[in-house]
Amino acid sequence: MRAVDTNVLVYAEIISSAHHRRALGLLTELAGDPRPWAIPWPCIYEFLRVVTHPRVFHPPAPMERALSDLGQILGSPSLRLLSETPRHAEIMGRVLVGGNVSGNLTHDAHIAALCLEHGVSELLTGDRDFRRFPELSVVDPFA
Repeated sequence: MRAVDTNVLVYAEIISSAHHRRALGLLTELAGDPRPWAIPWPCIYEFLRVVTHPRVFHPPAPMERALSDLGQILGSPSLRLLSETPRHAEIMGRVLVGGNVSGNLTHDAHIAALCLEHGVSELLTGDRDFRRFPELSVVDPFA
C-alpha cells in the first residue's frame, strides 16, 4: 500500500505551486485506483493548518474550500486513513530511536510509525527527512 504525505496534499490544493499539476494528478490516480492507498491522520490536520495559514499563503485557502477539496479526496473508496493501533507505542519507540529523532522531527516519526503500523510499503513525499527511517520506502514524486 502507498501513502501520501502532507506536501502532496498541499501542492494539489495550491494552484500556484510548481508541483500542483503533478500532485493533483497523483491524487486523482490514487483515488481512482481500486488498490488501497492511505493518508495518515496527522497529514490531514497538517494540510489544513498549512493551506489556511495567512503567513504561509497569501491569500490563504478558506477553510470551507480546503474542507470541501479534502472531502473529495476522503471520498475515494480505496482510501485508508491511518491512526494509532495498540502496537503504536512499540513501533513509535523503534522509529524514534532508529531514526535518531528529536525535536521537530518527532512529527515525521509519528507519520512514519503510522505507515509502518499499517503495512505501508511506500510513502510518497517531497520531504527528504523521511529517509532517516530505513524501514520505510520513500519515493519523491516531484524529483
